[in-house]
Amino acid sequence: MRNKIVVIGSLNYDIILKCSRLPEEGETMPVDGATFSAGGKGANQAVQAAKLGIKTYMVGCVGKDAHGKDLIASAKKFGLDTTYLKEVDEPTGLGVVNALADGSVHASIVRGANFAITKKDIDAAENVMKEAEIVILQMEIPMEINQYAIDKAKSCECKILLNAAPATRIPEEYLQKCDILVVNEVEAAFYLGQVIENEEQAKEGAARLAERLGADVIITLGAAGSVVSDHKTVTFIPSKKVNAIESTGAGDSFIGGVGYALIQGMNLTQACEFATCCSAITVCRLGAQDSMPMLEEVQDFQRA
Repeated sequence: MRNKIVVIGSLNYDIILKCSRLPEEGETMPVDGATFSAGGKGANQAVQAAKLGIKTYMVGCVGKDAHGKDLIASAKKFGLDTTYLKEVDEPTGLGVVNALADGSVHASIVRGANFAITKKDIDAAENVMKEAEIVILQMEIPMEINQYAIDKAKSCECKILLNAAPATRIPEEYLQKCDILVVNEVEAAFYLGQVIENEEQAKEGAARLAERLGADVIITLGAAGSVVSDHKTVTFIPSKKVNAIESTGAGDSFIGGVGYALIQGMNLTQACEFATCCSAITVCRLGAQDSMPMLEEVQDFQRA
């Protein structure tokens, strides 16, 4: 039975600064506090799937430094399989996140070891990809490697979920090879060439992208919720009302939740509803991977 997930992508050591606002140009501003956590879109999505109880493999690179060792230890702590994690001579990827009082985040990343991944690393994971139901990708590794990974996943008959974040030019043929495209409103605007500012624009945009690519499409809308085009049926899924602390990792929690739910046999719309509960719990805590829920927590949240 193909009930595994392979995530190919980034791992970053995150420095999260809790602050009331962003500093002005030339201003040195004290912050309210700092936390340090394992991050990177790839690792976050993989950890959420693993915390929900799915056998999940992470394919990527970290540096031979203290940050890299921390990321490997964190992945193992959460049950993520690190067989295909490679230590390289480049410094570990780094994320600096400004978490504002209103729950919004402003993040910058240093690519580092994430750009040391090679086609050989993808080939090394081919056997486990043949056992996987879903391969999840993002845009924080070189585009050439992403394209190679999409072709490899296709040859292994995996369902491909591409989180096209951050928005980057990619040949249309590779978007069309993916089964599910996940973007936020900013990324959707990049690929559509039009602004996405509300639910109706998101619905229209999801329908256009789905028609153009022949794929299912999810557009996440932050605190508002998400829009999903599931076999061309477009549905708005509102967010859950919670007391959000900060949104670091919320989108990644959502994607890990979608992966879990699809393997459980839910359709994509149902998977997005489940994933909305995952991200609702995540935003109520600080950090990314530490804040992501276990399956029992999601089930309790759904019953509440």
